[in-house]
Amino acid sequence: MAFRKFIGTLTGTFVAGALGLGVPAQAQTQALEAQFDNALGTEVRAPKSYKAVYQSPLEQRIALIADGAQGRIGVAAVDLSNSEAVTILGDQRFPMASTSKIAVAATFLEGVEQGKWSLTSEFPLLIPRRSAKFSSAAAPVSEGQYMQAIDLIEIMITRSSNPATDALLRVVGGPSAVNDWMQRNGISEFSIDRDIATLVRDDGEFDPASHIDLRDSATPSAMIELLTGLYQGRYLNEQNRRVILSAMSRTRTGKRRIRYHIPPTANVLHKTGSLNNTSSDIGIIETADGRAIAMAIYVTGQGSRRAREAKIAAIARALYDGYAAQPRRNWANANYGGE
Repeated sequence: MAFRKFIGTLTGTFVAGALGLGVPAQAQTQALEAQFDNALGTEVRAPKSYKAVYQSPLEQRIALIADGAQGRIGVAAVDLSNSEAVTILGDQRFPMASTSKIAVAATFLEGVEQGKWSLTSEFPLLIPRRSAKFSSAAAPVSEGQYMQAIDLIEIMITRSSNPATDALLRVVGGPSAVNDWMQRNGISEFSIDRDIATLVRDDGEFDPASHIDLRDSATPSAMIELLTGLYQGRYLNEQNRRVILSAMSRTRTGKRRIRYHIPPTANVLHKTGSLNNTSSDIGIIETADGRAIAMAIYVTGQGSRRAREAKIAAIARALYDGYAAQPRRNWANANYGGE
């Protein structure tokens, strides 16, 4: 309990003090990272599934764009052809918003593989009913139209449908089942604590630009582990892996985020997230020369949603260009293909 109270003291004044006017953006990012890591008791480290390259020209370029003066920005990325990684605040918690839906889909698909249900099983959409914030532990919902699971996954990812997400979340056993799936697959810095109806109802309790709420949050590095594990086929069989990746390739939300500045010759598979004062996008860019670049970008503050999206787009393009300039090598553990 004392730990949560301490995290709650991370106010806008605290952040402003870490980032004085006139300080270079790279130094600002490092100062902010040190302050938050000191508060959280975390260690700045690369995702454990690949080798990090600290203070590389690419990482320095990303740090300049991910200037935290107007709100925290977390980035983790890896080129799967050579395992070179970039992290900026990569081990700090950010609100997942709808990026968590990838983990919900994966948990459900594990149940398909175990024979608990099938992709043609039908479940009802869970439609939120109006209720006051914090009036109950969970927001009330009503059952709506029944849909096949494959269609629920499709609209959950491509259109970020909350009623579809909550339908599958209830089937798998709630947030704890998703957390268990992540833990069993070695991803710890991740937590779903509420269904989406409740998360949306109670959104705005804290400002994520200056406050770390561990509920419904993850680190960018954890989300990279999720993306790379799915892409490489380490968590699901080929058929179910492709269910998720195929849907991600058809995502209709976030047109101004990761894919905004990416050339049309590349294929972008991604999932967006949005809540109060925070915008995010996680995904894989498959390039024309055969690379696969995984990235997780979480942006808070910046003054407006459009400004947050511009940051995501700029970071994604800088990562795309930066990795394109590096040599491509086969990664021994890679197991991915076009989708």
